[in-house]
Amino acid sequence: MTGWVPVSACTRACVTRTAPAVRPAAALRRFAAAVAVLGGARPASPEAARDGAYRLLDALGVRLDAPAAPLTVPGAGTLIVADHISWLDVPALAACAPVTLLAKREVAGWPVIGPLARRLGTCFIDRDDPYALPGAVAEVARLLSSGRSVVAFPQATTWCGPVGGRFRRATFQAAVDAGAPVLPVTVDYTLGGEPTTVAAFVGTDGFLASLARVVRADGLTVRIRPHQPLWPGPGIDRRALAAAAERTVFGRVAPGPPRYAPRRPESPRHEATRGNVSPASPAG
Repeated sequence: MTGWVPVSACTRACVTRTAPAVRPAAALRRFAAAVAVLGGARPASPEAARDGAYRLLDALGVRLDAPAAPLTVPGAGTLIVADHISWLDVPALAACAPVTLLAKREVAGWPVIGPLARRLGTCFIDRDDPYALPGAVAEVARLLSSGRSVVAFPQATTWCGPVGGRFRRATFQAAVDAGAPVLPVTVDYTLGGEPTTVAAFVGTDGFLASLARVVRADGLTVRIRPHQPLWPGPGIDRRALAAAAERTVFGRVAPGPPRYAPRRPESPRHEATRGNVSPASPAG
C-alpha cells in the first residue's frame, strides 16, 4: 500500500471477457457519440451536468435502472456512499442527482470519464499523500453544510461486484461534522438480465480496454438501488455510520444504527423506478 491507497483482491480474471456484442460499426458509433456528448458546451449548472451524465450513458449504450426521485435527502446536503465496480459508476450516480464527486486525482486525466468528472466539480484527492486526507474530509463537510450532495466510494478502489472491500471511515467524518445524512446505495450491473462483470474495472485492466468492452456489450444495464438514509447523532459516529452503510449496501444484515435527525426530516424510502432508456431510443 502506498500512502493510504487500498488494494483490491480482484484481478483481470474476474472480468467477463465474452458477452453478447453489438456489431463493430455500432460500437464505433457509440464511442463517437460519447465523445460528442463530452465535447459539447460546458454545463452551466449541476442539473445540466446531471443531464450530460444521462446522455453519456445513452451514448455508450448503457441502460440506467434507477429511481425517479433524486438520490438525495430533501432539504439537506447528502453524503451518497456506494460500492465501487467500474468507472461507469460515476456517470450512473451523477445521472441520478446533481452531485459533487469525491475521486482520486488520476480520474481527472482519464479519457471519457475525466471530462465528466471535471464538469461535476469533482473534489480530487491525492491518495499518495496521507496528509491530503484531512483537507479532503473538511472540503466534503463544507460542501454538505452548504446543501451540496457528494458521492463517495468508501471502498476506495474497485471490485468486480457488490462484494468485498471494507468501507473506510474517513469520509463519514464529513457527514458527522456537517450533521448531514448518509444515503447508502447499491450499484450492480446486468447483461441480458443476468449479473455480469463485463463493466468491472479492476486489477491491471486498462481504461481503453474496459471502454471497448462497454461499447461492445449488447444489453448492459447499471442498476442503482438506494436504501434508507442514516443520520449521525449521539453515539452514532463515523465508525457506526461506516459499518451500517457497508452492511446495508451489501445486504448482509438489516441496516445498522438507529437514525437520529435533529431539526431535519427523514426522506421517505425511494421506491419509484425511472423509466429505462434503451440504447436504441442516458464518472472512481
